[in-house]
Amino acid sequence: MKIKFTLVFFFVTIATWAQSRHTVSGYIREKGSQELLIGVNVYLPNSSVATTSNTYGFYSLTIPAKDSVTLVFSFVGYERIVRTISLQKNHELNIDLEPSNQLQEVVVSAKRQEEKVSESAQMSQIDLPVNQIKKIPAFLGEKDVLKVLQLMPGVQKGSEGQAGIYVRGGGADQNLIILDDAIVYNANHLFGFFSTFNGDALKSVELTKGGFPARHGGRLSSVIDLNMKEGNKEKLHGEGGIGLISSRLTLEGPIKKGKSSFLISARRTYLDIIARPFIKAQSNEGSEDVGGYYFYDLNAKLNYDFGRKDKVYLSGYLGQDRFYANSKSALETNESNLNWGNITGTARWNHLFNEKLFANTSFIMSRYQFGIGSYYKDNEQDADDFTLKYSSRINDIGLKTDFDYFPDHRHSIRMGLAVTRHRFIPSAIVLQSNQTNLDRAATPIDVMESGIYAEDTWKVTDRFKMNLGMRLSYFLAQQRHYVRPEPRFSAALKLAENLSAKVSYAEMNQFVHLLSNTGIGLPTDLWVPTTRRVEPQNSRQIAAGIAKDLPKQNLTLTVEGYYKAMNKILAYKEGSTFLNLDGLGAQEVSWEDNVTAGKGWSYGGEVLLQRKVGRFSGWVGYTLSWTQWQFDELNGGKKFFPRYDRRHDISVVGIYELSPRITISGTWVYGTGNALTLPIASYDAYTDRFNNTRRNPTFIDRIQWSSQRANEYGEKNTFRAEAFHRLDLGIQFHKKLKRHERTWEFSLYNAYNRRNPFFYDITTDTSTGPPYKTVLKKYSLFPIVPAFSYNFKF
Repeated sequence: MKIKFTLVFFFVTIATWAQSRHTVSGYIREKGSQELLIGVNVYLPNSSVATTSNTYGFYSLTIPAKDSVTLVFSFVGYERIVRTISLQKNHELNIDLEPSNQLQEVVVSAKRQEEKVSESAQMSQIDLPVNQIKKIPAFLGEKDVLKVLQLMPGVQKGSEGQAGIYVRGGGADQNLIILDDAIVYNANHLFGFFSTFNGDALKSVELTKGGFPARHGGRLSSVIDLNMKEGNKEKLHGEGGIGLISSRLTLEGPIKKGKSSFLISARRTYLDIIARPFIKAQSNEGSEDVGGYYFYDLNAKLNYDFGRKDKVYLSGYLGQDRFYANSKSALETNESNLNWGNITGTARWNHLFNEKLFANTSFIMSRYQFGIGSYYKDNEQDADDFTLKYSSRINDIGLKTDFDYFPDHRHSIRMGLAVTRHRFIPSAIVLQSNQTNLDRAATPIDVMESGIYAEDTWKVTDRFKMNLGMRLSYFLAQQRHYVRPEPRFSAALKLAENLSAKVSYAEMNQFVHLLSNTGIGLPTDLWVPTTRRVEPQNSRQIAAGIAKDLPKQNLTLTVEGYYKAMNKILAYKEGSTFLNLDGLGAQEVSWEDNVTAGKGWSYGGEVLLQRKVGRFSGWVGYTLSWTQWQFDELNGGKKFFPRYDRRHDISVVGIYELSPRITISGTWVYGTGNALTLPIASYDAYTDRFNNTRRNPTFIDRIQWSSQRANEYGEKNTFRAEAFHRLDLGIQFHKKLKRHERTWEFSLYNAYNRRNPFFYDITTDTSTGPPYKTVLKKYSLFPIVPAFSYNFKF
C-alpha cells in the first residue's frame, strides 16, 4: 500500500510540474530576406533564463507558467526586440529581426553588444561577423575568411601571403573545415595564397580551437564551421565585384515567395588572360608558347519550407585550380599541367517533432582530387617520347543525424550519430618512355568512420554552467577496428557581474592524415587514412581562463592558457616525397614505408580584446606559445621546434566608420620568425651519373666522375628566420543610388614595404674574388601591393 501511495504521489508531482511549465519556441529570421539566424540570444530580462537559436534558427525555452512574460531577442548587428506574451500554454513565437542602421546621416547611435562571452560555458570559440570580414583590407582585394582567422590569437600564420592556418601547435591537416556539413579537404587556391570560400555566399563563420563540444570530431586542433546563406525568400537580390585578379557575382531570390529560395554564387580569376600577351611576347622565334593559371568557385543552394515542422535544403560547392604550360617548336613539344579541386554536396532535412525536440538529417558527399600531367616529344626523333600522369583523390559519402532537445531552461541537450565511407586513392601513376612503361592502376582504400555523441549544456545554478559530453569514435580499416572514447567538458563560474572563470578538457582522435614535406599547404600534399600499420592521431587538451564583458564600451575580453599533448602525429621520413619511385625500374614505394609517427606538445597563453559593434570595431590579439615535436626517426630522436612554432604573435585590427559613405580599416601583424633547417657546412663530393658517392676516388675515378657541392645539416629547425610584421590599409567609398548600392575600395598590402622573409638560400659570393665568402640570402615575396575593386549590391 505504501509503495502504491509513493508511486501515485510521484506521478502526480511530475504531472503537476509539467502542467506548471510551458514552452515558448519558434524560428528567428532576418526581416526582409527571411534568412534564418544562428546564435540569436533569447532571454528573460533580469533573470538567468536564456537560450540561443540553433544552426537553423530554431529556439525553445521552457519556463514556469505566468499570466505575462517578457522575452528579449538580441543579436549583434540587429535591432533588439522585446515581446510580452501570456504563457498559460505552449506558445509559438516567430521573430523577424531587422538589421540595425548604426550610422544615420548625422547622429551615430552604437547598439549595445548583447552577446556576452561571460554567460557561455563554451570557451576557445570565436564567431566572426561576415560583414566585418568584408571591411578588413585584403591581399589584392580578395576577401579571405581563412586569412581573417589568421588574425585571431592561437592561430598561427603560414608563410608570407599564405592562407594556411596552424592552431595551437597543430598541423594544417588537424583543422576540420566544414561547409554546410561537408568536409573541405583542401581549402586553398593559388598554391595557398587564397582560400576556397567566397564571402558573398557565407552566412556564418565559427572557429573552435579548444573545449570542443562532443558533436565535433575527427580532428585534433580546430573546427572551422561555415554555413552558406539560404537565399532571400522575399525579393531578388544580388551583389558582386570586379577586382584586379578576379570577379564575382552572387544572386539570390525567391522561387516561391515566403516558401522557397535559391542562391548561386560564382567567382573566377583571369590571371591566365592577363598573362597571355606577356607569355607570347617572351616566346622564342619559331616557338608556340601557351601558359596560364586560373581558379574558379561555384556555390549553390536551394531550400523549401514545408511549414512549421519540415524544411529541406540542398547545397553544393565546386572549385578548381588549373595551371598549364605548353611549348611547341620544330625541335620539341612540352606540355605540363597541374590541377586540383573540391566538390561537395549536402541534402538536409529539418524536422520539428514538438516544441522541445528538433532534428536535422544530412546526406553528404565530398570529393577532393589532385593531378599532374607531363608530356615531352622530340620532334626530330619521333621515338623519343615521355609521358607522366599522377593523380590522387578522396571520395566521401556520409549520413548524419543530430537532435536538439530542450527539456527546460537549465538544459540544452544535443545528441546524434554520423557515418562516413572514405575512399582514398593515394596515388595512380602512368609513366611511359623509351626505357620505362609503368601503368599502376589506382588501388582504392575503403575505410569507414563513424561517431555517436551526447552533450548537455547544463545551468547548474545561476552562477555555474557546464557542458558535459561524450563522443565514441569508430574507424574500420583493412579489417582492423579502432574504438576511441572522447570525453569532453567545459564549465564557466560567474565570479561577478560580467566576469567568469572558465575551464575545459577535450580528447580528440584523427583518422585521416596529410603528408607534407613543404609545410606551406601545396596541393601535392598527400591525404592518407589510418590503416593496420598507421594508427590514428590523438590529443588531450586542457584550457583555463577568464571572460569579461565591458558592456558600456561594447567590449569583450578573454584571457586563456592551454596545454595540449599529441600522439601518433605523422611526418615523412628524411628524403621522402609524395611521388616515390624506386630507381629506374619505377617501382612505387608504399606511402606507409615513407612515414614515421611521433608526438608533440604545445602550450601557451592567448589574449583577445574585441569590439563587434559600433562606429569603431575590431580587435587586438596576442599569443605566447611553445610547440615541440619528437620522432624516433627524425633529428636523431631529439625534440625540435616545427616550422610554424612561434613565440610571439600579435594582431591589431581596426574598422572605423567615418560617415555613412566612408569606411577606413587597417591591420598590423607581428610574429616571431619560422623555425628552419639550414646547412652548417658544405663540401665537394664526387658522384657518378647514378649519384653514388665514393669516398677515396683514384686518379682514373676522378676523370670518370664529376664533383658537386654537398651540404651538411645539423639538428632540425635550429635557425630562426627574421620576425615578420606588416601593415595593411584600406578605404571604402559607399554610395546608395536609387536601385542599387556601389562601393569603391582601395587597399595597400604591406603599406610600409617590409621585406618579410619567404625563404633563405646559402650561396657563394664570387664578386670579391678568392677566398670566396658563403653568404645567407633572404628572399621576399611581396613588396607594397596596391589594389582596388568595384563592388555593387542591388
